[in-house]
Amino acid sequence: MLLSCAAAIWPLAARAQQSERVRRISVLFGQTSDEPEAQRRIAAFKQGLQQLGWIEGQNVRTDIRWGTSDQERMRRDAAELVALTPDVILAGGNNAVQALKRATRTVPIVFGSLIDPVGAGVVASLARPGGNITGFTGFEYATSAKWLQLLKELAPNVTRVAVFRESGNATGIGQWAAIQTGAPSLGVELSPINPAEASEIERAVTEFAKTPNGGLIVPVGGSSIRHSNLIIALAARHRLPTIYPFRFLVSGGGLMSYGPDSVEQHRLAAGYVDQILKGTKPSDLPVQAAIKYELAINLKTAKTLGLTVPLILQQRADEVIE
Repeated sequence: MLLSCAAAIWPLAARAQQSERVRRISVLFGQTSDEPEAQRRIAAFKQGLQQLGWIEGQNVRTDIRWGTSDQERMRRDAAELVALTPDVILAGGNNAVQALKRATRTVPIVFGSLIDPVGAGVVASLARPGGNITGFTGFEYATSAKWLQLLKELAPNVTRVAVFRESGNATGIGQWAAIQTGAPSLGVELSPINPAEASEIERAVTEFAKTPNGGLIVPVGGSSIRHSNLIIALAARHRLPTIYPFRFLVSGGGLMSYGPDSVEQHRLAAGYVDQILKGTKPSDLPVQAAIKYELAINLKTAKTLGLTVPLILQQRADEVIE
């Protein structure tokens, strides 16, 4: 009797397991697949999903499209991902969010790290995003003024600063404006560099470095981050103290960085995706701002530039690379 009952129950359990719907998540990243930071972010996102019970190949399937500087290609990738009828989409970067926003008004979208989503027209407000999009903000514009302050603190002789400014988008304009507000009180003259092509960046930095007491600020932006290895090399060649927005650029040889832990933010984004998969609407999930900003300093790079990092600055740093 027990055996017959067990035999009857087993097929029902097996059928229930087989009938569990595999949920579909699309991912559109503004970065390319060969960028280590992009891989770290997507790995953190997948790890976050796994910790919440979403296992790739079992109850969830992930489709990823990687970034490109070709905006038309980005729009096509966004349209293709939407056509797959995913349950939710993770967007990495401003360009990815804007492309997806144009592609759908109904599929839920979660962004992992975005600057000024209200000003960019992505959400109605942080507390009540409305529509089908929500997520996590990475930077406030006030952070841009902090970059200039930290650069002067580490390299007080700097009186001229070139800023990599993407003037074609709201983020670039907002960051540039915030940096400008702090320049007069610090006695700094600012110059913009539009980071379009590698050859233009090299020419602009080389020209800027002909006059002494110069430094660089690399804000958040697709082009400047895409050419970050070149910028780090140029800063070393021309002995220009430089501050960056992401910690991984200091590990790669940059002098200093200040910004949020964007990898951790993508892990947190998995929590929002989990809630949406369980029925929560994006409009009911407030946009969350970064809680902690990290300061990283590369002492080896400072030494090659002839800079002595103040002890108080080292003590404030979250990471000091020797």
